[in-house]
Amino acid sequence: MAGWPAVSAPSRWLEGNQKWHYNAVRFNELGFMRDDTIYENDDVEEAIRRLPENLYNDRVFHSKTALDLSMRQQILPKQQWTKYEE
Repeated sequence: MAGWPAVSAPSRWLEGNQKWHYNAVRFNELGFMRDDTIYENDDVEEAIRRLPENLYNDRVFHSKTALDLSMRQQILPKQQWTKYEE
C-alpha cells in the first residue's frame, strides 16, 4: 500500500507515551540510561555479565553518578541529561 505510512498510529502513540514516561520518572536528570533502571532478575544479571567491558563500566559510572547526585540532592545540568533515543 503505497499511500500508508511505514509506522502505524498506535506504534507512534506508544513511542510517544514511552518518551513521556522516560522523562516523567526523571532518571534522565541523574544520567541513567533506559536499561540502567531495569529490575535485575537472573536473566538481566546474566545479560549484564555478558556486556562488553566498556558498557559495563559506563553502567557502573551512571549508577555512581546518580547515587552521588541523589545524596547531594542535585541533578545534572540540562545539557547532560540522557535522551530517550540514546
